[in-house]
Amino acid sequence: MSVLVLERYQQDLDELLRTGQKLVHALQYEFDRASFTELAQEQLGDEAQEFLDALPYFSDAYQPWYSEAKTLVKQLLPERLDDFVRYYERPRTARKDISYFNYTIEDALNGLRISRSLGPTAARRSVQQQVNIVGSIKSRFESSLFDIRQLTQADVFDSELETAKELVKNGFLRAAGIVAGVVLERHLKEVCTRRNVTVRKRRPQLSDLNDRLKDTGVIDTAQWRFNQHLGDLRNLCAHDDASEPSRDQVNDLVAGVAKVTKTIV
Repeated sequence: MSVLVLERYQQDLDELLRTGQKLVHALQYEFDRASFTELAQEQLGDEAQEFLDALPYFSDAYQPWYSEAKTLVKQLLPERLDDFVRYYERPRTARKDISYFNYTIEDALNGLRISRSLGPTAARRSVQQQVNIVGSIKSRFESSLFDIRQLTQADVFDSELETAKELVKNGFLRAAGIVAGVVLERHLKEVCTRRNVTVRKRRPQLSDLNDRLKDTGVIDTAQWRFNQHLGDLRNLCAHDDASEPSRDQVNDLVAGVAKVTKTIV
């Protein structure tokens, strides 16, 4: 599954969660309009009426939401599918009695209301539990997106370092060094982002990134010195007024950057 596909799923998930929470409120509003209106006015003040007017009609809006949410749960959280369905469907076997714990959303849609607790209150609890199940998919998304982005970035870096090696073979030493230096800088930026390391400069240089990673304990002094050495080799390749880099120096730079991208994560 690509990053773009996952991001599209994530957008659909966010919309499902927003709609689901509206359905929870709508159910309460339809069955207990006075109390819910009073509560909305207490919490939202002048914006209460706008909030209430935006709520969907539960009986019309729930079924489309349920169908879409059920499909998403089935695809991405199949171990919770039975729980999700159970909150909606009435048991197939006859119930000896109807309680707060076996009253379902389907009962509410069919107009079954035995008491205040066996009616909107119980149904609202069930809808909220379904929303919670859909919401639990979010952490799985974030983990998957992170893993795929990391793998994709690693593939890009590997490809660029292969380009640098080809440039070395063909004698384009400065160009090879510059490509490897770009990979190193971009990788350290990725590490800072991943580790929540802030860099104050708007456009930080390689040395700024290296220093921040050391200051925050992400890398030790030995690694910091190694990165600094790679930066010096990169600068040798990038500056025309510097002495010409040797093939061994550029090979060391490319190999060193490849090592950094695999060991500092």
